[in-house]
Amino acid sequence: MPDDRDLPPIALSMGEPAGIGPELVLMAASRRPGGHPFYTYADPSLLASRARRAGIDVALIETDEAGVPAAFARGLPVVPLVNCAADKPGEPEVVAAAAVIESIERAVLAVKRGQARAVVTAPIMKDVLYRAGFKHPGHTEFLGELASRWWGHRSEPVMMIWSPIVAVVPVTIHIPLADVPGALTQELVYKTGITVASDLRTRFGVAAPRLAVAGLNPHAGENGALGHEDERIVRPAIEMLRQAGIEARGPLPADTMFHDRARQTYDAALCMYHDQALAPAKALAFDEAVNVTLGLPFVRTSPDHGTAFDLAGTGRANPSSFLASLALAHRLSQ
Repeated sequence: MPDDRDLPPIALSMGEPAGIGPELVLMAASRRPGGHPFYTYADPSLLASRARRAGIDVALIETDEAGVPAAFARGLPVVPLVNCAADKPGEPEVVAAAAVIESIERAVLAVKRGQARAVVTAPIMKDVLYRAGFKHPGHTEFLGELASRWWGHRSEPVMMIWSPIVAVVPVTIHIPLADVPGALTQELVYKTGITVASDLRTRFGVAAPRLAVAGLNPHAGENGALGHEDERIVRPAIEMLRQAGIEARGPLPADTMFHDRARQTYDAALCMYHDQALAPAKALAFDEAVNVTLGLPFVRTSPDHGTAFDLAGTGRANPSSFLASLALAHRLSQ
């Protein structure tokens, strides 16, 4: 395994300026977990103001990408953004959306250019970005577009919430619950399972991934008594995964998939919609859970929580998930 000194640093986006993202970045820099170099694309004045407001003692070193390794020895390397963002905790502004998007784009582009080896994104507020004209449902889909733009890689990115306790994947993500049955197809379940199994092998080092696949309906449809989607869509997709050489079981009742004994039987749980996956993951491992995007030509992780406007600027945000995201990005990009 290469020495950290031989690897590019990890690039961090600053997240929503009115949320806890900027201070999570500052907290990470003040703790310097693992000692592996990282830097951020951010508005330096925003970070300086937030550090004072939240009582975080860390030196901010403005630099370009080439100067990051030397700057990290002295503090947090900050590559300034073209767009500015004011330090107004708890008061999101549409005008700051340009800085949020620029921070993400430049972090990803740095990986493409070999200036960084992974991206860790701080939480964003999607509603603010939507009002500024953002066309993507969320981070995951936007990263897929950037992969297509810069790698020529037609990605169908998959969201995994990973922790040492459980790993879950929602097959459908940021859509209304009422739209899930219509969006769910055999092909979507199959492709999601293929991507998950592939990344478990190549990035997580799981030689023979085991997938547990939840049913859409209560009791996995009760043989059609509680809905036909599980027999018509989910079960055939599982058979396709098996024919592809992947150990996949289901459709399983989601309410019995997440107790201790059940979790020992699989490496990742495929769930049919957002909350079916994220509710148990957050209940079991809220502070340790990491959002990792699979199916991309680069490593991206993020904390598994939101902007927490009520905590922004107080210095009381819990950085555990952000630090876990940084550690997982380091592991996956080695």
